[in-house]
Amino acid sequence: MPNSTSARLQDRAAGALMGAFIGDALALGPHWYYDLDELRATYGDWIDGYTDPQPGRYHAGLKAGQPSQAGVLLELTLRSLVERGAYDEADFCRRMDEDFFPLIDGTPMAGPGGYTSQSIREAWRRRVVEGLPWSQAGGSADTTEAAERVLAIAVRHALDPAALADAVTRNCVLTQTDGTVVAMTVAFGAVLGMLVEGHPLDEDISAKLMLRVKRGELPFHTVTRGKLEAPEPGAAEAPVAGRFPSPDALLGPSCMARAALDPGIRIEPAWKVSLVYGMPCAVYHQFPAAYYLAARFRDDFEAAVLHAVNGGGQNLARAMLTGALVGAQVGLSGIPARFINGLEGGPARVELARQLAAQLAT
Repeated sequence: MPNSTSARLQDRAAGALMGAFIGDALALGPHWYYDLDELRATYGDWIDGYTDPQPGRYHAGLKAGQPSQAGVLLELTLRSLVERGAYDEADFCRRMDEDFFPLIDGTPMAGPGGYTSQSIREAWRRRVVEGLPWSQAGGSADTTEAAERVLAIAVRHALDPAALADAVTRNCVLTQTDGTVVAMTVAFGAVLGMLVEGHPLDEDISAKLMLRVKRGELPFHTVTRGKLEAPEPGAAEAPVAGRFPSPDALLGPSCMARAALDPGIRIEPAWKVSLVYGMPCAVYHQFPAAYYLAARFRDDFEAAVLHAVNGGGQNLARAMLTGALVGAQVGLSGIPARFINGLEGGPARVELARQLAAQLAT
């Protein structure tokens, strides 16, 4: 475990990034099995490592340890951040136009990673087919694609909550414009940023986030005071009224963390979190499950990501988001070596993650 404050910060930042890459690749094979009996019949009672996708399934033809398209886009975003030193929207959009969009054709079962998600297909169509500007490329998909790449932006700007929220918002709306999706994605980025800072994912995290709202650092609207108590008569609203009409996306993480740590509430085995919060792809299923697993297994990266994978359904997003949250808590030093050794391009991705992490110390 790194000793200095700066070294621990960088370890957490690199851990968040590698946790996401690992979670993505772990779920590549058993992705989108909504029939859990079929999942168990194919991969056994417990998936404990990287696996090949089956013929005829999502990502068919790829091999164990390779990334899905979510991992490819995370790496594209990460490289932009490393080379530009911060979030540079023009550079990100150029990379999408020049390096990524030529590799896909707007259909689901095509492109790097073996499957192209709805929001990316819509953005490709608007940019390539219709020739619209990026400001008009976003669609209404309610899924986690934006969150899967903006986690790198959240890590880079973890020490500046206002810059984090602004950059995550701007990147998210390039492909997804639904207000609830954007709010929940920004909230996820804000939580991840706090974990990179060193805050625990516990029942107090929402109060800390709300304090940042009150200080005008996070763009959420709120009129309450203290622990969601009624405002004083004549009291002013937060300095920034907020792009998002409600702070509820910031309040949920504490609820999931409290449930995970409450001895009177048990989800056993923990992979059944997918049945409690939902197996589908939407943000309102995926974020709660990731928060729960990351709070319950805050010191155990392996348990967190493997329970995320073994829950079936949209387990790739669940494992990727969980991997980022737990990776930020245990740090790169707390991730078992076997997960990095089995990841395609593992050492190179570690180096890239460390380069971004080093920017936090400058």
